[in-house]
Amino acid sequence: MSTVWVIDDDRSIRWVFEKALAREGIAFATFSSATEALARLGREVPEAIVCDIRMPGESGLTFLELVKKDYPGLPVIIMTAHSDLESAVSAFQGGAFEYLPKPFDIDQATGLIQRALQEGERQAIGEEAPVTNPDILGQAPAMQDVFRAIGRLSQSAATVLITGESGSGKELVARALHRHSPRAAKPFIAINTAAIPKDLLESELFGHERGSFTGAEARRQGRFEQAENGTLFLDEIGDMPSELQTRLLRVLSDGFFYRVGGQAPIKANVRVIAATHQHLEERVKQGAFREDLFHRLNVIRLRLPALRERRQDVPLLARHFLARSAAELGVEPKRLSEDAMTALSNFSFPGNVRQLENLCHWITVMAPGATVGAADLPPEISEITTDGETGTVVSGDWRAALAADIGSRLAKGENRVLDQIMPAFERTVIERALAHTGGKRIEAAELLGWGRNTLTRKIQELGMDNEV
Repeated sequence: MSTVWVIDDDRSIRWVFEKALAREGIAFATFSSATEALARLGREVPEAIVCDIRMPGESGLTFLELVKKDYPGLPVIIMTAHSDLESAVSAFQGGAFEYLPKPFDIDQATGLIQRALQEGERQAIGEEAPVTNPDILGQAPAMQDVFRAIGRLSQSAATVLITGESGSGKELVARALHRHSPRAAKPFIAINTAAIPKDLLESELFGHERGSFTGAEARRQGRFEQAENGTLFLDEIGDMPSELQTRLLRVLSDGFFYRVGGQAPIKANVRVIAATHQHLEERVKQGAFREDLFHRLNVIRLRLPALRERRQDVPLLARHFLARSAAELGVEPKRLSEDAMTALSNFSFPGNVRQLENLCHWITVMAPGATVGAADLPPEISEITTDGETGTVVSGDWRAALAADIGSRLAKGENRVLDQIMPAFERTVIERALAHTGGKRIEAAELLGWGRNTLTRKIQELGMDNEV
């Protein structure tokens, strides 16, 4: 069986691929038309296909559509002249693994084919797909604690205070608490108290009577009334003005409130969930937040970890967000290479999960290929990349790169990790030092803080005699 099929009406292109694939030891078959390849596809399925976009008879786009209909996981690389770039992008969005502009570098082309073959292997073993529309994703111990708390609170109407940095997913947790509560069939109403002007927030929360202030031409329900029998989520509660803190405290204490300009008390059957990125204890000490209100809200506290505290969740979240962005845009999901995933996992993400979600949307729209490498990430993200000449990891913080490598090895269940890392570390140090000194061992030894004999012994132990 042929591993790779090359389809092009240009005989010289087919010849170049034949020589290159034979040199790489990759089984192949070549076809001069899509019709010829489709006839054979009924009897045999390759592991990857390289197809020109414009040929006599059926075009590469038509061929791609037919292949994807019956073999959605089969990687197809579309070749195109530069003038056909727009068509190639359309093909890529329709399911092509990647496009290869003509004229191309044959080493680049074979490297792309190798990537396509690796992708085919992942498809064949059935790589786990992202969960569709889950409440929250997370495998880190800190997130498992949050999940357990949500489970314990499923039959409770207790007030909950969710703390965590901006973008960590506090509203998602609030929605999950509502969805898994006896109030799930009733409204979930969310309001960001920091996003509404101070003079409008009271009316927004409690509603107003007609004529209660200029512009109040009709009675209006507030968020408390809208959330009746359900859940009211008060986000960024730490920024609530002091006078409204007093009114909120009265509602939580007495269970009644008044519309602005109203005289009749209104019963509030609402579960309140509050959230903040601030340290409310400090706000209380500063006199910026009422202590009695703090204790009313702080019945049950859930702390959401920052994304940098749950780095092992980054791959899971990234795959989920990439799949969701692709579904929203109607394109094939992008896939992150190992070096790109390493760069993401080691980024600090000051914007937390929201920043990762936005990044995945950026990748879906802006990254040039189906498989995204570290070099394709925005500069502020790609802290760890691979040097194209040496193949070594380059990082603004080499400790982060080392930590990523160790973490990867431990995750794979490797033993005696130091026995593997130290020789590679010493080899790299020696190679760079000798390259810097032009091969002069005495100078290299001095730069490394070793004696010449130590350097010579290390070179012998590492089997580098014939290399340096």
